[in-house]
Amino acid sequence: MSVEDDTGTVERIHVTRSRSRPGGIAAEKVEGRPFRERKPPWLKVPAPGGPTYRRLKGMMRAENLNTVCEEANCPNVGECWERGTATFMILGDTCTRRCGFCNVQTGVPTWNDPLEPARVAQSVKRMGLTHAVITSVDRDDLPDYGASAFVGVIRSIHRQAPDCRVEVLTPDFRGQEMPLARVIAEGPDVFNHNVEVVPRLYPVARRGSKFERSARVLRTAKELGGADVITKSGLMVGLGESFEEMIEAFGLLREHRVQVLTVGQYLRPTERHLPVVRYWEPEEFEALEREARRIGFEAVAAGPLVRSSYHADEAAREALASQVA
Repeated sequence: MSVEDDTGTVERIHVTRSRSRPGGIAAEKVEGRPFRERKPPWLKVPAPGGPTYRRLKGMMRAENLNTVCEEANCPNVGECWERGTATFMILGDTCTRRCGFCNVQTGVPTWNDPLEPARVAQSVKRMGLTHAVITSVDRDDLPDYGASAFVGVIRSIHRQAPDCRVEVLTPDFRGQEMPLARVIAEGPDVFNHNVEVVPRLYPVARRGSKFERSARVLRTAKELGGADVITKSGLMVGLGESFEEMIEAFGLLREHRVQVLTVGQYLRPTERHLPVVRYWEPEEFEALEREARRIGFEAVAAGPLVRSSYHADEAAREALASQVA
């Protein structure tokens, strides 16, 4: 809706009808660790608040932009923003799906801003980014599932910040090839789509999505983009999966031509979300990374606090170097 202030200026306000609880199996039906228990020491991070963090936060608010760093309560927001990097979330802050682990609100989206691609590109240019990550909520309410917004942002960044590498982290577009083809045709450097959890846990954590469909999206992206695009995906641990299931999922992703992998610990956002079944130890993440590299991933980031966009620029450089070698 729009409101008028005392000066007569009309400002657009984003109004959302949100659902009161996340999806997936009801949290109380899944056995796990208590929500308020003390977390392991390796999950402790300093609270954000440095000068660069405050500057970027002010810039995001001034431009009316969303970041997944904030919406998903990423534990690395302080570190990443102090490095001068951020992941932009386009198409609003309301998702049409209801994953049981995700802190992004769900509901009936009302966001439609044709100028958003230009505003994102302007921010990327002002921040002097060399690697920009663009993601979105799921927008199953739109005819193209939001693909045109990704096209607009990629095109705008290429025009306004031509030296900046562009990584997109997209929904699955319901498995439709045409929206995906439009995004790939615009020339992103990295195409990322997270499978999130092992196949067995999809009915628990990702009702409405399918592991096989997500894997096909990744393979199709590589087939359409060829050597010009790096494919990437990520998984979480802590929802009841086994080490063997993780390695099996890694193998499925490699079969679908995924080149870059991220693995991190699931952290429960609220009591309404799925509980953490267990906290994996740092040594276990090291073992996962060794196995992932053994089966052929070109770049791997695995650790308790790793998230999909964590040091995304470094992962892209490693994958590119692997292709040249």
